This record gives sequence, structure tokens and C-alpha cells, in this order.
Amino acid sequence: MNMAVIFKLSLCCLLNTLISCQGMGYIWEDRYPFIKKASSFSSPSTSLNGGDEAYDYIIVGGGTAGCPLAATLSQNYSVLLLERGGVPFANVNVSFLRNFHISLADLSSTSASQFFKSTDGVLNSRARVLGGGTCINAGFYTRASTSDINKVGWDAKLVNESYPWIEKQIVHQPKLAPWQVAVRDGLLEAGVSPFNGFTFDHLYGTKVGGTIFDKYGRRHTAAELLASANPANLNVLIHATVQNIMFDTTGKKPKAVGVVFKDENGNQHQALLLKRRGSEIILSCGAIGSPQMLLLSGIGPKADLKKLNISVVLDNKFVGKGMSDNPMNTIFVPTDEAVEQSLIQTVGITKKGVYIEASSGFGQSTDSIHCDHGLMSAEIGQLSTIPPKQRTKEAIRDYSKSKRDLPHEVFKGGFILEKIASPLSKGHLNLVNTNADDNPDVTFNYFSHPRDLKRCVDGIRLVKKLVSSKHFNYTCDKNNFEKLLNMSVKANVNLIPRHTNDTKSIEQFCKDTVITIWHYHGGCHVGKVVSRDYQVLGVRRLRVIDSSTFTDSPGTNPQATVMMLGRYMGVKILRHRLGRAAGL
Repeated sequence: MNMAVIFKLSLCCLLNTLISCQGMGYIWEDRYPFIKKASSFSSPSTSLNGGDEAYDYIIVGGGTAGCPLAATLSQNYSVLLLERGGVPFANVNVSFLRNFHISLADLSSTSASQFFKSTDGVLNSRARVLGGGTCINAGFYTRASTSDINKVGWDAKLVNESYPWIEKQIVHQPKLAPWQVAVRDGLLEAGVSPFNGFTFDHLYGTKVGGTIFDKYGRRHTAAELLASANPANLNVLIHATVQNIMFDTTGKKPKAVGVVFKDENGNQHQALLLKRRGSEIILSCGAIGSPQMLLLSGIGPKADLKKLNISVVLDNKFVGKGMSDNPMNTIFVPTDEAVEQSLIQTVGITKKGVYIEASSGFGQSTDSIHCDHGLMSAEIGQLSTIPPKQRTKEAIRDYSKSKRDLPHEVFKGGFILEKIASPLSKGHLNLVNTNADDNPDVTFNYFSHPRDLKRCVDGIRLVKKLVSSKHFNYTCDKNNFEKLLNMSVKANVNLIPRHTNDTKSIEQFCKDTVITIWHYHGGCHVGKVVSRDYQVLGVRRLRVIDSSTFTDSPGTNPQATVMMLGRYMGVKILRHRLGRAAGL
């Protein structure tokens, strides 16, 4: 046998062994026997009232909230979880920290992330994989503040029981990378104190948070929480794209009875609820998907629905309104030598309404240079400076091609990230058609409120103090912050037209280089679209449980609280139906 072939076979065996040892790869079916392709589903032949093949709960969206919710409800009831994407377990771009940016740059139809562009012109992504945003994010894990919990009105005792349920299964303490140590010490020197050490809690000052990456750099997602489910009661279908919710409109209020979904082959199926009290459909499709699904199902502004010939089930002008995204701006700091890869580990929580975070080492590999718009790749911020109508997929591809001959050294360094907490600028979401596969139009209106812009200016000034500190030893030209701003606009290579040359104006810098950190939320707000128990107002047997119900993104990074909400509401629902018999 050819030696090259022997080497390749040996390498494949080694990789398979490593993957299997880490609980992913080719043996995931053994751990999750209830996960099947959507085409395996047999639609019930019974009436819309449900039959033997119907379910107590149908959860639409197997994401950050949907997975812990399904695992919890399955302890006592039958659950069907429908996820439009595939599984994360054998996807090396999802599973390993070193490949974080590659998933985001993958524009294919099978990618774990689905690219979308807000009408503001900012490039963005939404998850399309079992485990949702936990499969494509930067992994940082931190809880909501006490004031956030009180403001929402959650049961603090149950909240403090639900977070540890997540943490014991998939959360780790990070080993601080050198870049993160420098940022930590620089933040403290800049006055973001005290140092609160390693903690999940949201505390003013500088801290080290948790991560869903283990010491080997392997990601642990919300999908792994399904291992806590009762396998006898849970069915998970992947590549199941829900088209709409079905309603019985013969009563005083419309009643959800089932869903229509499309499998990976394009065939349609119906999944029905059992005809018994307490059975529900629960939307956990995220801040883009849940308002979109309500609109596709006939719940939303009557005039908008009629324009697309969607039958109106309930006229609610608030569906899709109040959309918000936490604007982020970054400072790229080039270095003479390669730096160790790191995602967010350290955070500065200020009283000025801004958070400071950091990443490093994601701009210097061949893959990074060829990426389209990964968060940590060196072209960050550039495409947001192109006039909105020119921000097309073709423009992104052209830019990617133009970088291929650039030397790796151009991209060495890391990023300081500045994020606005609780933005006051609000936007909206609207359908463009009735195709559930397509993105709706989303507008966030970044910096339309002057207070958001002022916070950004304060944040950039804080970043200047950080990079100028004696502890942050990655830049030799500490006195020329304007040069760093220019680098961030140009991203080292001036291949993209810029909106302005005026980097002396921090306000203009904020506007020109705004990007996302994927913490968008809203569209199904409590009191306007859903009740405090997340039941959709005006209809029966339908809830929304995800970040679309949030007025503010909780904590510095929301994934911990979104997962907590799935567990929290699962327990609340079971306790309401079963009392002490729920055993939770």
C-alpha cells in the first residue's frame, strides 16, 4: 500500500479516536437515539384534534432555549422538538475553538449559521443547527444581573436552581490566554475595578467569566443538555423546517393544534398536539425566527399579513416590533508576532453602560484570510462602511478573493471589543415573503438614539486607556490611538471603500464601524405579544420562550440566561401541571 495512503488512513483513525473520546463525532447516535432526520416522521392520519401519534408539547426550534426546555418537559410528557438545521456533534467547525470564525464565514445552505444583513447594512448571522447560538458564538458564559432578574419578575429561587443545572453539564473555567491577562490588567489600570476574579455573576468591575469551551478547546453546546432528557418521551427531528402553526378558529379564541413542517427532501408533514388540557406548541426559534413564525402563521399586524395573502388569525400590531441589537465596535491591535488564539474570557463591566471584551489570534491563519465576515477575522468593520445597497454577497465574495495573496503577517494581533448595554435604539422585523427558509427584513436602527452614541464614545475612550496602559504590552505606539482607529476602519489593507476619513471624530467612528455581537432580541415582548408566562396573548395553547421576549439582553452575554430560561420555564410548566408530583 502507498505510504501516503497509509499516512492518511492513520491520520483519519487518530482523528476519529480523538473525536469519539470527546463525546462527539460518529457515535453521537448512541448517546442521542431520539434524534432522527425529519423524513423519518410519519404524519398522523387523524383529525386536527389529535390522535395516538400526537404530542403533549411541540417545540419549534432546537436552540439555546429549546434544548433545555425539551429535556425538562420530557421528564413527564411526550415532546416533539423540531430543528431546521443538522446536528453539531460531528461538525469540526462548530466543535473546536480554533475553527470558530469559519462557521460564520460559511455562506452555504448547509452551514450552521445563516447569513443575514439588516437593512442598516450590518452583516449578521442566525443559528441553523441543533443547539442554536451556542454552536456559533464566542462561548462566554455569564449570568444576568440581580436587577435584570428582578425587572423581568422571575422567581429568584428557581433562577438560582436553573443556572447550575446548565453549568454542571456544559460550562468550564477558562485558562486565561496571555492576551486576556493583558486586557484584564489593562482594564484594572484604566479604572474598571474591582477585580472580581472568576465568577458567573454580573458584577461591576473586571472579571473572568465561564466558557462552554473545555480545556481541549472543544465546544459544549445546548444540544448536549438533551442527554438529560427522558429518551422514552422525546423525539427530535433535524432538518425539519416549520412552515406555519395550525389553528382551530371555531372557538372564542384561536387554538393551536399542530404545525406544518418540511423535511430535508422538501416533503411536508403535519405534527399534532394531543387533545388534552395543558398541551402546547412552544416557539423557541430565537429573536428572528419566533416573530417570523408568528407572522407566517397569521398572528401580527393585519395590514402587513394581508399584503402577503396570509390569513389573519389574530391582529397584533406589536409582533416584530421593538427589535434591538447591542451595537459593537472593535479596535484591531496589530502585533509583531503571532498571538495565542482566545475568545472572550475577560470582561470589564462599567457603570457607563458599556462592556469591554477581547479576542485574539483569529486573523493570522490561511482560513482567516480567506474568510468572508467572521467576527474575529481581520476585515471586521469594513463592510459596514460600504453604502447599504452595495453590501451584497457578491461584494463580500469579491473582497474575500482580493485578500488571498496577502501575507499572514498583515493580520497578526487581536481585538478589543466595546459593546453597548441596553441600547435605546429600536427597530422592527417584517416578512418579505411567505418562505420560511428566507430571512425576513430586520432593521435595528443602530445609534438612532443619542444616548447609545454617547455610550459608544465613552467606551472607545475607555479602550484608549486600556491599550495605553503599561500592562497592555502588545502595542509599542501607545500614544497614537488615532492610528489604531484608522487601522480598524481600514483593517490593515485599504481594499474596501470607506465612508469617511475622519477618525478624529469618535462619533463618526462608532457609526461607520458598527457591527454586531449577535445579541439581538425583541419582537415578541412581554405584555404586548406574550404574557408574563410567555403565553401568546389572544390565542390558546401557544407560547414563545426565547430571547424574542427580552426587552434587554441580559448580562454581558446572554446565552447563559437564554439556556436558563428554557430550564426555568420547563420546570414552571411541569410544576403548574403536576404540583409536587413533578419532582422538580
